[in-house]
Amino acid sequence: MGKESSFDVVSRADLNEVRNAVNMAQKEITTRYDFKKSVSAITLEDEALVLVSDNEGKLKQVVDVLEDKLVRRKVPLKALQYGKIEEALGGTVRQHVAIAQGIPDEKAKAMNKLLRQQFKKVKVQIQGDTLRVFSSSKDELQAAMGALREEDWDIPLQFVNYR
Repeated sequence: MGKESSFDVVSRADLNEVRNAVNMAQKEITTRYDFKKSVSAITLEDEALVLVSDNEGKLKQVVDVLEDKLVRRKVPLKALQYGKIEEALGGTVRQHVAIAQGIPDEKAKAMNKLLRQQFKKVKVQIQGDTLRVFSSSKDELQAAMGALREEDWDIPLQFVNYR
C-alpha cells in the first residue's frame, strides 16, 4: 500500500480581483452616459459590496456592470450573495452583496456524506471552512473531485494542496 494522497476543497473569492473589478466597474459607471447625474456607486467594505443607485432599474444596471467586470477578472459569480434592495437616504436604493468565503457547515456535511456514499476508500475531514479528502488511490481522489464538480453547491469550489 502506498502513502496516502490528499487534497483540500475550499471556497474562496480572490478579494484583490474583486477590488480590481469594483474599481473598473466604478470607473465605467462614472464615464457612461446613462449614469450621468446619477448617484450610482459600488464600494467594497471588508468582505461585502454595497451597491447604491437612484432606483431599482439603475441598480440592476450597476449589478450588470459589476458582474461583467467580475467575470472578466475570473471571479466566480456564485461567490456573490445578494441581499434585499432597501431604501436609502435621498430617495436612493441600496443593496448589500456578501462575498462568500469558506464552505458553510451544512454544505460541508452534505459533501462529506456524498463522498462517503460514493467512494469507500476515501476519507473526509471537515476542518473549519475547508474539507480535506484522503485516499491511497489517486484515481479515487480524481473521481471524488469529479463528483464534487458535478453537484451544484451554490458556492464556487476550488481544489488545492493536491499531494
